[in-house]
Amino acid sequence: MRVCGLMSGTSLDGLDIAIADFSFVSDKLTYELKHFVTMDYPEELTAQLFKLMDPLAPLNHVSSMNMYLGELYAKLIKDSLVDSEIEYASIDLISSHGQTIWHEPIAASKREFARANTMQIGDISALAEYAGKPVIGDFRTRDMAAGGQGAPLVPFADQLLFQSSTNGRVLVNIGGIANITVLAPTPNGKEVLAYDTGPGNMIIDSFVSKFTGGKQSYDSNGELAKSGNIHLEWLNQLMENDYFSLPAPKSTGRELFGAAYAEKLWNQGDEYGCSAEDKIATVTMLTAKSLGLEIEQYIKSHDLKEVIISGGGVHNKTLLSYLTDMLPDQVKVKALDEIGFNSDAKEAFVFALLGYLGFQKVPNNLPSTTGAKRQTILGKIAW
Repeated sequence: MRVCGLMSGTSLDGLDIAIADFSFVSDKLTYELKHFVTMDYPEELTAQLFKLMDPLAPLNHVSSMNMYLGELYAKLIKDSLVDSEIEYASIDLISSHGQTIWHEPIAASKREFARANTMQIGDISALAEYAGKPVIGDFRTRDMAAGGQGAPLVPFADQLLFQSSTNGRVLVNIGGIANITVLAPTPNGKEVLAYDTGPGNMIIDSFVSKFTGGKQSYDSNGELAKSGNIHLEWLNQLMENDYFSLPAPKSTGRELFGAAYAEKLWNQGDEYGCSAEDKIATVTMLTAKSLGLEIEQYIKSHDLKEVIISGGGVHNKTLLSYLTDMLPDQVKVKALDEIGFNSDAKEAFVFALLGYLGFQKVPNNLPSTTGAKRQTILGKIAW
């Protein structure tokens, strides 16, 4: 099958589109990434999506955006192929993660109707109608129904694609939120571990936008952080956030580390006498340190030799430098591209893979990482 995977993450700035071919040959999965592009959202759409992150956002706005995104995704897929060699007619299936606007992996209250819940918008029926293709999506809810946190889902693919027989690896994705997948060498026999470590680019991006008056939405190459100084006392106080001491499996998002938290931290930086560059440097180190401390604890037990980075954070050289300096020399930090895989395309490709397997009725979650009681088949299908 040729599957188009769609991913729109917590940065809310665009749609990643990956088109890949999949098949089973003698029960072995084969795959090839054929096309990848990020289609940027107009600023007004990004602004409207940010408004929907507010728990008090009007329900009719959420419902309307759900339908609109299904329509938009279909258009963006077609637009992305205009100058490519991929024929739209060759796509057999669209697999969409959708846009997360709420993720509550543990019920926040004990009221009778409270349940762990999650919501990704970008209606798959609307997408199927406008695209004229079958669509699989809404992956997270089935894992939650099976007792899991609905996240992280990517580690299933990390194990399938990247586990080595000779050395341990940590796959790190630095999007708005940072997460890790810890893979021992295959003879080791240890279960895969995976969870969100905390903020990735989310707070950094917020600070950069605030500092530049919206002219920059991210710290290009980490230049702003590089020009600032890390405020160690403030950093240590930030590391006392309760999330960092929670046991895995755990997952998080804008509900904890979003706009309100970023605004609180920006004001704290003023109290510590930090310049804007110092603030950006300090929250960049917050991402690096919260990642590094988690990775360190698995170096011996999982024979770690490589930390492999993907996601937008792979382009932040200062962030990667901070992380490299935290880890011993025998653990090499490298971009996913260095082992032959497009680091920007990874998450959209993974959802193409999860969609392909779900469509083929093959189990596609990893209970050891989500906390689900059993393995199951994720995804709803709109024909």
